[in-house]
Amino acid sequence: MKKYISILFVFGFLFFFQSYSAQEMDSKTVDALVNSQDFTFHAQRANPTNYDVIKVMNSMPNSTSTRILDLNGDYTIIVKDKMLEVVLPYFGRSFKANIGGDNSYRFTSKDYTVTKSQNKKGKWTIKIKPNDVNNVDEIIIEVFKNGKAFTSVRGNDRQPISYDGYISKSEETK
Repeated sequence: MKKYISILFVFGFLFFFQSYSAQEMDSKTVDALVNSQDFTFHAQRANPTNYDVIKVMNSMPNSTSTRILDLNGDYTIIVKDKMLEVVLPYFGRSFKANIGGDNSYRFTSKDYTVTKSQNKKGKWTIKIKPNDVNNVDEIIIEVFKNGKAFTSVRGNDRQPISYDGYISKSEETK
């Protein structure tokens, strides 16, 4: 019986790490994507910073006590040559009433500045400041050598929020 349990544990361990390595890419591809400024950030998890949101999530039945919200993969930041398109959900406190009822970050910017830097270990830090959007002050994307990314969005009228995900090449639109 112990032999079967250890075999199941080994297969579970391998399956767990295989799911994380499926979206990794080599560092040269990551460097090429960041330098070309033509990539898409895919958000997989949202990390709200508001303690009220965390308490509500923990009070739901069958919830875990983590602060991480898994997303379905349809939330992206697309950075192209002369366009920035952001579609991200928001969980937190807003300091300004939103008349339309949609509290998420959904905008397209054509006037923005990008600042890039790379540290000694190969991690890229990309700071995007949209100039033609009122409610977003700065978007910071940290891209690691394997293509995984961490994004934080600082708004003018709400608390900051961060996202975990990965980057990939932007798809061509027809």
